[in-house]
Amino acid sequence: MRILSRFLILLSVLLIGLAAHAQEIRVAAAADLKFALDELGTQYEKQSGKKIAVIYGSSGNFFAQIQNGAPFDLFLSADIEYPRKLEAAGLAEPGTVYEYAVGRIVIWMPPDARADLARLGWKALLQPGVERIAIANPEHAPYGRAAVAALRKAGVYEQVRKRLVYGENIAQAAQFVAAGTAQAGIVALSLAVSPPMRDGNVGKSPRTRIPRLSKPRSS
Repeated sequence: MRILSRFLILLSVLLIGLAAHAQEIRVAAAADLKFALDELGTQYEKQSGKKIAVIYGSSGNFFAQIQNGAPFDLFLSADIEYPRKLEAAGLAEPGTVYEYAVGRIVIWMPPDARADLARLGWKALLQPGVERIAIANPEHAPYGRAAVAALRKAGVYEQVRKRLVYGENIAQAAQFVAAGTAQAGIVALSLAVSPPMRDGNVGKSPRTRIPRLSKPRSS
């Protein structure tokens, strides 16, 4: 609750200027933020009387949309390089790129998984019963790129790469494994501890520098 309160204060400060000029604040947010941001958004609306419209997706797709003029007021990215590039191109308000958290990825398996994730760690993904491993699409999702990097570092990428199935974003990857479409997933810790997934098995949690925030420049 303390972390949520701090984030609410930060969000309120960042939005105060926007709220003076708009009845609805439009936010593009990395999909791993859904459960925290839904709660924070509700609190902010109650306190400020302003509406927040949040769209969740992959940071790479939002980056492309903002480049093409998508009308977002805030961009909560899972990779700080996207906001930096927008600021460098004059597409974000100068000085608004702010790092507010360090994200983590974890291996997640359902509660009835046969692989001993606690004992095997990354090698649990090599077990015969693990036919599909869900990750976010590394072409445009920072959590997907982090997953591939972690698999390579663990020395198992070549063995599992043909088993990988890609979600459009990290939330969809988590849905794949939660629904049983995949037997394992490499997902954001924030999703692994959310109500739909908190009863599953969670493995190692390497640190990866995600997510970030910026304020796109108004057109």
